[in-house]
Amino acid sequence: MALIVHKYGGTSMGSTERIRLVAKRVAKWARAGHQMVVVPSAMSGETNRLLGLAKELSPKHEDSAYQRELDMLASTGEQASSALLAIALQAEGMEAVSYAGWQVPIRTNSAFTKARIESIDDECVRQELQAGRVVIITGFQGVDENNNITTLGRGGSDTSAVAVAAALKAHECLIFTDVDGVYTTDPRVVPEARRLKTVSFEEMLEMASLGSKVLQIRSVEFAGKYKVPLRVLSSFTEWDIDIYEEAQSGTLITFEEDEQMEQAIVSGIAFNRDEAKISVMSVPDKPGIAYQILGAVAQANIEVDMIIQNISKDGKTDFSFTVHRNDYSRAMDLLKAKVLPALGDPDVSGDTKICKVSIIGIGMRSHVGVASKMFRSLSEEGINIQMISTSEIKTSVVIDEKYMELAVRALHKAFDLEQNQA
Repeated sequence: MALIVHKYGGTSMGSTERIRLVAKRVAKWARAGHQMVVVPSAMSGETNRLLGLAKELSPKHEDSAYQRELDMLASTGEQASSALLAIALQAEGMEAVSYAGWQVPIRTNSAFTKARIESIDDECVRQELQAGRVVIITGFQGVDENNNITTLGRGGSDTSAVAVAAALKAHECLIFTDVDGVYTTDPRVVPEARRLKTVSFEEMLEMASLGSKVLQIRSVEFAGKYKVPLRVLSSFTEWDIDIYEEAQSGTLITFEEDEQMEQAIVSGIAFNRDEAKISVMSVPDKPGIAYQILGAVAQANIEVDMIIQNISKDGKTDFSFTVHRNDYSRAMDLLKAKVLPALGDPDVSGDTKICKVSIIGIGMRSHVGVASKMFRSLSEEGINIQMISTSEIKTSVVIDEKYMELAVRALHKAFDLEQNQA
């Protein structure tokens, strides 16, 4: 008998009928003899609806009191879906009980709307499992040291599920979503995109960080840190599919690089439309300038992605970096108010019409010329590269947003990703 964690996304929980089908699937696994823990998201659209109500009452601002109430509000979506799933399981004849994150408890820090998990007390969950019950735990949320409810940020239910699986030392964590696995790229952009049977943890981490929406990056980080076996599969298959067939479906995120995986130079193409670029012009080229510009940005909990500092000319340099598009206005306001005056008020410019396109593959470690092939393919399509970032297993470029789909299709073809795995 194995301990299995299932996670279901908002689309999977999108209606009472969908919840009923999730309950039938979970009950099938429980009747096969497995101890079952389920982490559901809020019903599709519910979190946006709740946050929209808050925005109607008060314009969004950044003080902690307001952020605290947003977390109180947003957390109710997962509480509702968890309770509904427990009721649906009970209707299936299964003993089931739901817990909010604070009841487990899932302990987090106090960074409202972007909290990070610090610990999970698994005692009450294990007691319920030993009693033969299916345990449903709200995703996306926890509680800080002052007993404030916190949320983990968008996609946080993936992180909750993997963290719970790690704490319970689960046999496997199955992420049920509206796609049937991890693809070489988004099939909506490239119809020839191919589902991967396996992908390495390192590749999945890069894909998640570079714009793939299949898994949230912090969930992949957790999986890697605690070696949680992770599988991505579809909740839209028939619920009564053979359990062995289901357990082998989707995409397995593996922690070992076998020979077959090493044959692929590039495994996938990721892209992200949510980028914005900020450039500070002609700042003093001296030690500490990067910290002067980015220190205040980091303290405001704004994540910086790609960074480029140009070669010095007459003691001056241009400094460019990218942030999430949702943080663009706040980052610009912060620079103009607190950073640029101390640097002599240099010019600053921004661009919200960019995107990032990346090639990813563990095979890149042992093959030369991969980046040049990428640059040649983009050049042949007349696509100008604005920024470049590389690592052992990925190369990313920033380009004009209007060329994104063209770039992805060209790179997918250039690296023969439509070909079946050997």
